[in-house]
Amino acid sequence: MTSAPFSQPLFTATQLSQLLVASRKRRKLTQAELAQRVGLSQNRISYLERNPEDLSFRQLLSWCAAIGLELRLGERGGVESTSVSEW
Repeated sequence: MTSAPFSQPLFTATQLSQLLVASRKRRKLTQAELAQRVGLSQNRISYLERNPEDLSFRQLLSWCAAIGLELRLGERGGVESTSVSEW
């Protein structure tokens, strides 16, 4: 039986980091294996997991594809639009 896909709203770079690391580990990929899939070094993967604000959009899309995530954008439901200073 396949588990239902999950959706996780992200509001901070820390949340993005946690999601990327958890998804990589859930797929039993090492940083080195992910690095090979996205064309980066293992050291760069390690750095970006700790500093996701330095990910380029292209790297993020490649990373998501490599670990089976889909990137979606949308309006917040029922939440006033606010500025997130971390971004």
